[in-house]
Formats: sequence, C-alpha cells, structure tokens
Amino acid sequence: MKMHGLGNDFVIFDGLRATLPGAPAGLAPRICDRHFGVGADGLVLIGPSAQADIRMRIFNPDGSEAEMCGNAIRCVARYVYERGYVRDVRIRVETLAGVVECRLMVWNGRVIAVRVDMGVPRLERAEIPMTGPPGQVVEEPLAVAGTTMGVTAVSMGNPHAVVFVEDVEAIDLATVGPAIENHPAFPRRTNVEFVQILGPRELRVRVWERGAGATLACGTGACAAVVAGALAGRSGRQATVHLPGGDLEVAWATEGHVYMTGPAEEVFEGELKLSLG
Repeated sequence: MKMHGLGNDFVIFDGLRATLPGAPAGLAPRICDRHFGVGADGLVLIGPSAQADIRMRIFNPDGSEAEMCGNAIRCVARYVYERGYVRDVRIRVETLAGVVECRLMVWNGRVIAVRVDMGVPRLERAEIPMTGPPGQVVEEPLAVAGTTMGVTAVSMGNPHAVVFVEDVEAIDLATVGPAIENHPAFPRRTNVEFVQILGPRELRVRVWERGAGATLACGTGACAAVVAGALAGRSGRQATVHLPGGDLEVAWATEGHVYMTGPAEEVFEGELKLSLG
C-alpha cells in the first residue's frame, strides 16, 4: 500500500498477511527509490505486538531505521482500522520510541484525521542525544556550513535540531540540512527543522529528515518546532504548522504531552515484485 501524510509518503507493508522477502534495511533503499522502485520517503512495516494493538517499524531510504514518524503512524492507524485489524477508534502502536496512542476521527467508516499523543518531549542534551554539558539546548550557537546558527534540540523519540530563521524559503536546504544532520554534535545524526515564526500560533517549517533528506512534511518535526518555539519564547504552546505538503495542528499541553492532528491518505494498493539476485 502507498500512503502519505501531507506528501510525506510511505510504502506500507502488511506483515500480518505476508512476509517481506528480505531484510528491510536492505530492501528499503530499493523500494523507496523514485526511479527504480515504488518511490517513498520510507518503508513502513506493520506487524503484531505483545504490548500494543499493532507494531510499526520505519526504514529510511538509506536503510537506517527510525525510532518514530508522526506522519507514518497516522497512515498505519488508518490502515489497520479500515481493514478491521483494530475496530476501536483508540489505537495503541508499538514503535522504537515506545507505545504511542492514536485517536481516529471517523466519518461514515472512513478515517478523516488522526490525533496522535506524541508523548512528553525529551529536552536534556543527553536525551537528544547531543554532545556537550548537561542541560537543555535552546538557541545554542552551532558552527555549520561556514556560518553559525542557533540550534534548539528536542527529542520526540527521535532527534531534532530546530533553527529559527527569518525566511524558510531563503535556506539552502540541500547544503545546510545534511551539514546539520551529520554534525559531530549529534552522534546519532539528527532531523533538522528550519522554522519561520508567523505569529504566536502559526509557524512555517521546512524539514531535512535524517536518512531521507528534504520531505514535504514531518510530524515529529512539526511537534519539535512547536516545543522549540515555546522554549525559546518565540511562539505559544499551540500552533498551526505550515509544511510544504500541508498543515498540522500541534499542541504542547500543560500536562506535558504533545498532541498532533492531521490527515492520512491512501494512494494505491498493489503487489511488489522484487528480484533478489
């Protein structure tokens, strides 16, 4: 199944019905290739879970495995509900970042949006992880690509480096994105968000995803942007996040959890044939 959340697209493999013909880390680059494969920002595997309703694994186009993906989990929630694997509008999904709860908004049997409890953001430097002394990282100077940028570090189960800019369209994403992703300060690499503050409850964001590059949307990145904006005193704890592929609603509640609401769309369903030679 090909699905997307705001243009952040995935090949969804139903491991409850079939077995993937090979190791996912090796297959992901081939399947995600936009010229020789299906084309996607990630390969997502659905399987059984001993601690939740379903299990989700995400492999990037470079073969690395991601801890969590906000857009992919909305797609998975819609997929398993509409195919009858889970009939409750509350779905618990096991990920490498822990068990994540999704609440479905359903109309005439169809999922029109998914609200995801993204959990409590991790803000200590070691939790990102990022090198340096203990404490939070809020607009800390980082030398990168011949300049210095202020970085705010947030983990939403996966690492994020948030940079506030005057105009996101002026950023040379293909140069600065990978330079921050692979910066020695981030031992496990990092996702990167460039954030333009439009108002207290409105952000514009461009994303460079770890292992995937520039994408049209990133759910965990949108959450990290709102958290970083609040930490830096640049915006409020609730905002509409405008991404190239569309909008997400994000709220950092007073009890500490971050909630993200957005759509999940099906593109097509088919049979994948791979030559393993």
